Amino acid sequence: MKMISIVSPCYNEEENIPELYRRITEVMSAHAEYDYEIILADNASTDGSRDLIRKMCGEDRRLKAIFNAGNFGQIRSPYNALLAATGDAVVVMCADLQEPPEVIHDFIREWEAGAKIVCGVKPKSKESPVMFLLRRCYYKLIKALSETPQIENFTGFGLYDRCVVDALRKFHEPYPYMRGLVAEIGFKRVEVPYEQQARQHGKTKNNLFSLYDYAMTGFVNHTKLPLRLAAFIGFTLAVLSLIAAGVYFVYKLVFWDSFAVGLAPLVIGLFFFSSVQLIFIGVIGEYIGAIWTQVKNKPLVIEEERINF
Repeated sequence: MKMISIVSPCYNEEENIPELYRRITEVMSAHAEYDYEIILADNASTDGSRDLIRKMCGEDRRLKAIFNAGNFGQIRSPYNALLAATGDAVVVMCADLQEPPEVIHDFIREWEAGAKIVCGVKPKSKESPVMFLLRRCYYKLIKALSETPQIENFTGFGLYDRCVVDALRKFHEPYPYMRGLVAEIGFKRVEVPYEQQARQHGKTKNNLFSLYDYAMTGFVNHTKLPLRLAAFIGFTLAVLSLIAAGVYFVYKLVFWDSFAVGLAPLVIGLFFFSSVQLIFIGVIGEYIGAIWTQVKNKPLVIEEERINF
């Protein structure tokens, strides 16, 4: 009997975990031909999530838990849990129920038809319209700039065949951009649309910094265009500055007594070039930071405890 693993990272999701568990077990009860396991990766929750998970694991051996020793962020913890899964196929989904477990039916159907990667894409969402618009713009931008074709409206929610999980192990990524890796490794891929639901309980753990961090991780991992753009703009501005200087010089020679250059062009030029330099120093810093993360080669997480493994 083949096994399907359902991996769900969680942090302070005490109110959502029971419903998540109930809906996943209902889905899997309709697929009696498969065994299954549910892995909850708790990222050092500060509410009652751990006590609840421990109690639920005592009632169902199919429910497994990974308790991290600290909060290792929304990128590393789910990836570590994905690699810990033992199933012939692994489903990754968030514990906030914005990604409906019922879509797993469609994932399994596509997997049975031969797809190695089944991506859940969200052409519609009940989240904030402004955030949804910003996310769509980001997906389109990184797809246009990336050296490898990216998947629009894809958050990582999907099903991955065992061969895909084994391929992910070979990357040894200490800070993995899961969406980009899925697009990069290849294999037969199918996209399944779904409507992202509104969060019912609790509040999102994302903030401006975490969203920026994840967005920049995608850029520095999958495109060198910002670095090349910095060099191109530098050369272009240098040529334009040289032309402007030549024009000013000739104009001053011709109209020596009547033409006064003034401080305005100098001040404007100084602030403009300073801002351009700071922007691209920041871009270079992002790439250096990515190199620094790779060189340190820290473990994905430090685990405090595993239950039912």
